[in-house]
Amino acid sequence: MYLIVGLGNPGLKYRKTPHNAGFMALDALAREKKLRFSKSRFEGQTAELNVGGEKVLLLKPQTFMNLSGKSVAAAANYYRIPSEHIIVIYDDKDLEPGKLRIRAKGSAGSHNGMKSVIASLGTEQFPRVRFGIGKPPEGMRLMDYVLHKLSREEKELYEQTAQKSAQAALEIVSAGLEVAQQKYSSK
Repeated sequence: MYLIVGLGNPGLKYRKTPHNAGFMALDALAREKKLRFSKSRFEGQTAELNVGGEKVLLLKPQTFMNLSGKSVAAAANYYRIPSEHIIVIYDDKDLEPGKLRIRAKGSAGSHNGMKSVIASLGTEQFPRVRFGIGKPPEGMRLMDYVLHKLSREEKELYEQTAQKSAQAALEIVSAGLEVAQQKYSSK
């Protein structure tokens, strides 16, 4: 079994913001596969699908970004999902908008949602799909940038990147991390 997590913040206020890139990816996947998210006991919204005979749980934590790990750990512990089968999709300011980077493991950097996931799981040893959002314009605080409403042009790029991110996560499940890295990581 696999767990694919999209990080974001709950509520309409945050819906179309860079910080909700992970939610956008899972929403794109749900639309493509005609899935519906429902509330779960893991303080999140979940949906299930099957990928090549492998059960996959999609999770959008509803704990707010900085406490995402609580939701992720609850689902992982309940289903006894090993860390190498937990795939986290999240926004990354160190990648240009529209770029993807897939990693087998690593630190959280400055991302508080990832810090929470790592602390709650007790390991950095899980795959992640980093969804590029770029750095804020000069003079804009990072917090204001990651929570700004996307422009029409940005929405289009984010929707394309969300679809690629979701496909990359499914590729990790079906073909393995190395294949997904070669196919989806931006050069």
